[in-house]
Amino acid sequence: MSDAPSSSSMLSGALLPSLPSGRFSSREGFQQMVRDALATAVREGWQEIIISDANFHDWPLGERVVADLLQEWSHGSRRFTMLAGSYDDVIRRHARFVRWRGTWDHIITCRRSPAADPVDIPSVLWSPQWVMHRLDPERCVGVTGFEPDRRVLLRETLNEWLRSKSAPGFPASTLGL
Repeated sequence: MSDAPSSSSMLSGALLPSLPSGRFSSREGFQQMVRDALATAVREGWQEIIISDANFHDWPLGERVVADLLQEWSHGSRRFTMLAGSYDDVIRRHARFVRWRGTWDHIITCRRSPAADPVDIPSVLWSPQWVMHRLDPERCVGVTGFEPDRRVLLRETLNEWLRSKSAPGFPASTLGL
């Protein structure tokens, strides 16, 4: 029997970094935080994740590690919500994510707001435990944190977008019955 950790235990074990709190200011740092947040969601069993962005162009959603993390996280009673202005970049750039989305349609809600100015759509990864908010998506500058006030404020902002500023979008399948 080998003492080396399996890839599954590496995804859900204690070998993963803890999530940061504070400012960030690089595209690479942002993308790594998305990966780390999903790894933490798997490890800690987060029940809900909301991601929001104008187009998800910079997000590492098409990476194999992200697809593997989402697959592992999806089991159980989970909810995943997406908000975008357009899903064109997601479909074009993130094939693994699109496949995962089709498989797990029953836990995923996708909303779009095509008439909104892209700079107005929040760029956020939200969970009940931790949030990441890109204040300036162009320069990839933002803040992260565990603070309840920050999480509640972002959730209220996202709820407003989801309820009154968006409509269903990004269907799991384009086939009709």
